[in-house]
Amino acid sequence: MIILSRSQIESLIDPGRALTAIQAAYIAASDGRAVMPPVGYLAFPKKDGDCHVKYGHIAGDPSFVVKIAAGFYGNPSIGLPTSHGVMLAFSAQTGVLEAILLDEGFLTDLRTGLGGAIATRALCRPDARRVAIIGTGIQARWQIRCLRLAMPETDFSFTIWGRSHDKALETETQLAAEGIGAGASPDLERLCRDADIIITTTPSRQPLIRDAWIKPGTHITAIGADAPGKQELDTALVVRANRRVSDSLEQSLDHGEFSAAFRAGEMSAASCVELGAVLAGTKQGRLDPGDITIADLTGIAVQDIAIATAVLAAHRDTSVV
Repeated sequence: MIILSRSQIESLIDPGRALTAIQAAYIAASDGRAVMPPVGYLAFPKKDGDCHVKYGHIAGDPSFVVKIAAGFYGNPSIGLPTSHGVMLAFSAQTGVLEAILLDEGFLTDLRTGLGGAIATRALCRPDARRVAIIGTGIQARWQIRCLRLAMPETDFSFTIWGRSHDKALETETQLAAEGIGAGASPDLERLCRDADIIITTTPSRQPLIRDAWIKPGTHITAIGADAPGKQELDTALVVRANRRVSDSLEQSLDHGEFSAAFRAGEMSAASCVELGAVLAGTKQGRLDPGDITIADLTGIAVQDIAIATAVLAAHRDTSVV
């Protein structure tokens, strides 16, 4: 059996190959080649934390994957990372446990960043340059890194907003140490009004982004609403959007960013499309430069399958050498 530590996983992973694998996995999920049972979810409201259990199998893959990922959002105040987790890979032929990936949440953070970049690339206007990052946690940094990876020829301008402006400035400094330029803004409304792309990365349970702030042509990738009760976008904005795209329609309508409007009867399931179908070309994403587009990413098991498979393939290649 293979057991890999976080440091080993970080040395093996090729983010570019993982991005390609995750894009293919989204397509597999939307064209019926993936089995993804409902997500297991534990909430720890007194500790501002939660835990997700996601698992599934893509037809033809040699393995199936079970992922356990916890996010405790107050951890940085006590010197601990927000994310923790592990991925388990089992043989799809025998059920034997083949690998334990002790990634400490790293692979979940990376695959979430890559998923956001794939959605943003697929739906933003070709001339979009001004990117607003809402949130100051680890995903704020991963979304920027991964968008730069996915669209290396585009000269983006990144600006970060957080409920704590000091934390936004800290995130700006952390990115600068990586050679990535980004600004920090204390004014959320002005930032949203000026942005071509908005990426929301918070665990907020109150809408942060107001409908009146969003101009035609804006694309929004929302990744925070991954559990019941979370919401980053004004319901009126979701209703006004010209194109609504989800990683999993079932999850988005149940507990994602689209769920409030759906439960209120203000939008239908038929008015949404899945990201995999857009990537495959069987459904249309942005139709017009003036469209407001929203990608609601709740996080799906095929992302975990794809990135775990990429790590194990790299390990096998290294072992052969």
